[in-house]
Amino acid sequence: MELGECTRNPGYKDVEDVGSAAESIRAEPAEKPDPIAAEEYTQLTTYAGMPKEVLLLYSSQARYRVPREILFWLTVACALALVALTVTVIALSPRCLSWWQASPVYQIYPRSFKDSDGDGVGDLKGIQEQLDHFQYLKIKSVWISPFYRSPMKDFGYDVEDFRAIDPLFGTMQDFEELLAEMHNKGLKLIMDFIPNHTSDRHRWFNMSRMRDPHYEDYYIWTDCNATAPRPNNWVSVFGNSSWTYDEVRGQCYLHQFLKEQPDLNFRNPRVRQEMTDIIHFWLGKGVDGFRMDAVKHILEAAHLRDEPQVDPNKPPESVTSEWDLHHDYTTNQLGLHDLLRDWRAEMDIYSREPGRYRFMVTESYDYHEVDKTMMYYGTPLVKESDFPFNFYLLDLPQNTTGLWVQHLVHLWMANMPKGQWPNWVVGNHDKPRIASSAGQTYIRVINMLLLTLPGTPNTYYGEEIGMENINVTESQIQDPAGKYNASASRDPQRSPMQWSSDMNADFNNKTNITWLPVHPNYRSVNVEVQKKDEGSVLAQYRLLNNLRQSELPLQRGWFCYIHADASVFSYLRELDGLDQAFLMVLNFGKESAITDLSSIHELPDQLKVLMSTKQVNDGKVLQKSRILTEAGEGLVIQYSTHTRFNPNHPKQCYVSEKACYLGAMDILYKC
Repeated sequence: MELGECTRNPGYKDVEDVGSAAESIRAEPAEKPDPIAAEEYTQLTTYAGMPKEVLLLYSSQARYRVPREILFWLTVACALALVALTVTVIALSPRCLSWWQASPVYQIYPRSFKDSDGDGVGDLKGIQEQLDHFQYLKIKSVWISPFYRSPMKDFGYDVEDFRAIDPLFGTMQDFEELLAEMHNKGLKLIMDFIPNHTSDRHRWFNMSRMRDPHYEDYYIWTDCNATAPRPNNWVSVFGNSSWTYDEVRGQCYLHQFLKEQPDLNFRNPRVRQEMTDIIHFWLGKGVDGFRMDAVKHILEAAHLRDEPQVDPNKPPESVTSEWDLHHDYTTNQLGLHDLLRDWRAEMDIYSREPGRYRFMVTESYDYHEVDKTMMYYGTPLVKESDFPFNFYLLDLPQNTTGLWVQHLVHLWMANMPKGQWPNWVVGNHDKPRIASSAGQTYIRVINMLLLTLPGTPNTYYGEEIGMENINVTESQIQDPAGKYNASASRDPQRSPMQWSSDMNADFNNKTNITWLPVHPNYRSVNVEVQKKDEGSVLAQYRLLNNLRQSELPLQRGWFCYIHADASVFSYLRELDGLDQAFLMVLNFGKESAITDLSSIHELPDQLKVLMSTKQVNDGKVLQKSRILTEAGEGLVIQYSTHTRFNPNHPKQCYVSEKACYLGAMDILYKC
């Protein structure tokens, strides 16, 4: 039957026939088509192996052509819509947080972190042995204090060679292996950069004191009398005159720190280039950032005039402390920020590689002159440091009240330039440990404050376990500042890290030598013991850091003050568009307190404690009109709400970069 049908089809030709179906049709154009044949042809079903011409006849029919065109244009429309949506999402999305924003910055004092060779002093290999500690805490950013070649008059801040590792800490190969292993584990390494001065044993200084034409003006030299070397009344940070007579050159040189730390002359272009080359050297090795040390001292007034005395009636010969003078000519001089911006630009060259942003933080103690500190952020047009260190929480122990803590937090947030990123420091190698200065009662609530405020927390080694200062006798003093004034010694906060209950707290498990004594409480206050205790300082630090990194309101949401009194400081963290928000109630007072937040209409009446520094209170349900906290207790309360606090209270709220959450697509967008 099929064969018959095909035979009656005038457009059908066997494969062996000459010509095509189309040619057969064109061959007899004048011939009147047979109605029966045409009808039979239109009724013909498709068959396997039909020639192209027949297939085209069928495909050109409306019932095939129209759906095909509809599908084509739908595909084009969908593709264009997808491209448009992608472009819109990219355009509206806030920038991703960089590594220095997402993680706390952890400071290592290398002499005290871990000793791998048994000489009693920590080293680079010791740091490498303990990298898993940072992964356990989910810390990604590690700042290591100086390990350059140095005579150690100021424990590494007196640099003899900026391109070499001091043998006390290891070799360049040790450093490169440490850096490679850190990068393998997803960690970033921040180095100390010390631009203000060198060691008096640095090659540049030796050439300068001999008046080598190239190095003659690498330092600040001036004529003076060998018997009374005081060209002016400038004093060192460590006390007494900041001028020392050099017999070889026959002049005095400036040192704003120890006499073994002569100040470089940054008005000499060659010095600027030398220090820029050093930045390139370490960035070329793969370092992820720099902490710029003592930046406000980098430039001095060229006229060398006396600085005004704080007390004009004080005899000039008794001016021996930095606190006796207004430092109008030795700090924050014109040109300082231009120099720092130049260095920032050099670092940005190395930041072009995806995922390899190079971080810059500046150190400057400006005390009540907070506006000077804020200048290190740069301007809207010219970038400087990613942030200057915020040292104001170091004053927290002066007055442990909720009002005082709010004042210190507000001091930074209210003065910070719009759109910039805050940070918080409660301890470092120069200041007493917070667990000692504020009291062990408050270490947990201070860590809670540090990890729930907006911005980057900075943690000094040992704060995560609540380490305290050690007692150092005069015969044990190592710090040069302490040798000048025992009460100013920084040794107590630099004791060896407490890893376990083993010998020397496992800081040095090879010999019974430590460069400073280990704290007597190391058997109970150490990493190993606290890992086993869910309610320990370490466990709570780790939980808070995990919470900070996993919850959008804590990462980049609004920060709003809602209450402060003699005991309690309380604030919110919320994100527009997200129903989940966080309430922090922190008791810095000396006794228990009941906080009434019933006037905060944006809060639900009942609140459930997500985490308390007193573990027994985890999960408790509280009334917002009666929130009880003990002295030194902190509460993290998570709640659901559709009403935001920040729109109605703009003067109480801050955000670095506003973002909103779109639940339907699970994305953030600029709003």
